[in-house]
Amino acid sequence: MTALRFVDTNILLYAHDRDAGEKHTLARRTLIDLWNEENGCLSVQVLQEFFVNVTRKIPQPLPTAVAREVMRTYLPWVRVSSDGEMVIRASEIADAWQTSFWDGMIIAAAERSGASELLSEDLHNGQRIAGLIVLNPFVSPAKSNPA
Repeated sequence: MTALRFVDTNILLYAHDRDAGEKHTLARRTLIDLWNEENGCLSVQVLQEFFVNVTRKIPQPLPTAVAREVMRTYLPWVRVSSDGEMVIRASEIADAWQTSFWDGMIIAAAERSGASELLSEDLHNGQRIAGLIVLNPFVSPAKSNPA
């Protein structure tokens, strides 16, 4: 099995936001590749953020019943649960790498899941953080700047 790749909320959201243009196309392609390679993972937090954003904050929101079915589809990708220790770890990550607490939770979940990559546009492409490499699928390889 190939290394796990953790999907941040924005990637999932763009894949289901038909008004996102090129990001929609790239995000859908990324998720299809992850399904085919069987190496996608995400957290309950990602599903929660996805639901709120896809039903309220995109130009053409999904009906809640459709959003629930999308979340149900991704449940097999949830490989870890959040607990008090993860919250503590998220706060440590937020301090050490100067991220928001919520990004710290995403990183802690990716770390706990055993992912080697975190797919996100919210962090710096090529950045190494908590044993993960951050990859922004919307940035061409020529524009990446590994840290």
